Amino acid sequence: MAERPARRTPKPHSARVVRTERLTPHMHRVVLGGDGLADFTAGTSTDHYVKLLFGAEGVTYPEPFDMAQIREEFPREQWPVTRTYTVRAWDPVLRELTLDFVIHGDEGLAGPWAARVRAGELVRFLGPGGAYAPDTEADWHLLAGDESALPAIAASLEAMPDGAQVRAFVEVSGPEEEQKFDSDVEVVWLHRGDRPVGEALVAAVQGLEFPAGRMHAFVHGEAGFVKELRRLLRVEHQIPREDISISGYWRLGHNEDGWQAAKREWNAQVEAEQEEASPPPV
Repeated sequence: MAERPARRTPKPHSARVVRTERLTPHMHRVVLGGDGLADFTAGTSTDHYVKLLFGAEGVTYPEPFDMAQIREEFPREQWPVTRTYTVRAWDPVLRELTLDFVIHGDEGLAGPWAARVRAGELVRFLGPGGAYAPDTEADWHLLAGDESALPAIAASLEAMPDGAQVRAFVEVSGPEEEQKFDSDVEVVWLHRGDRPVGEALVAAVQGLEFPAGRMHAFVHGEAGFVKELRRLLRVEHQIPREDISISGYWRLGHNEDGWQAAKREWNAQVEAEQEEASPPPV
């Protein structure tokens, strides 16, 4: 039997924090730059993401930084952990990469880091990945998500072709979390208040009168409400899978490590349930 090729370990990018900015009470911006981004490129996707690398506390890694070497020489509990964040913007002229972080006090790893990081600090990350961009051939677009999807939704709105017909829904905790974008598209801001995450968003999309023609959709955020909207679009409205970018960025009660470990099985189960619920072809 032929041997499998060795798994290639991607080479991380290195950057320096250029500046930071608090956008809203719970959204913080970090802009990266420096010579380490000389080889960084991003395409036309508006949901580009990078995986930030956070070293284990108290552990010093050899230079030059090499993930393959670290995985070979260090115990697993000392490997850097990753946290995934959408690219809000990439400026190839200034070579500046903008990332926006949702902040919930001291909860989590990347959020508190973003709130305290200062200009000049070194950041390592992998990527970019991503596959969605607004389809210029679509008759209309649906964008729906919570705070975690806000950077990608903002980038998508700013990339929409002139005259595009768009229905955009963003759920945030309250009016203080609304943002302005470089887009003429009117965003429907849904204020969560004390309601469960996604409840207002699901109700808004359920109540939407779908325009005629082919839809292209981007629906991302907490996995529970994403599951409900996937059923609405795929089962009730019979939207083809290829016309929907839909995924749970996160899941209540799970950190990123736990969610990523369970995500493939969760998605397969959801797909199977909804395929079974779909009406037979006419």
